[in-house]
Amino acid sequence: MAKVCQVTGVTVTRGHHIHRSGKAKKEGGIGKHITKRVKRIILPNLRTKRIWVPELAKFVTVKLSARALKTVNKNGAFKVLKEAGLI
Repeated sequence: MAKVCQVTGVTVTRGHHIHRSGKAKKEGGIGKHITKRVKRIILPNLRTKRIWVPELAKFVTVKLSARALKTVNKNGAFKVLKEAGLI
């Protein structure tokens, strides 16, 4: 299954990890230098949840990011899932 939040649409982000070598100036060195950039992926904070929807009187299983889960708690399951097109 794809690593995508079904409500917010947040996906995997690509970036770099920066390698630095040398001794910091405040420690008596000549400063840190960038030696290379290594590709990396940043995964979204996804959770698979069964959410009770009182208006439908049933559970709905969705894959949500932690941010989307807070949105569901704040605005209500039915409203958020309906806007996302999941019910």
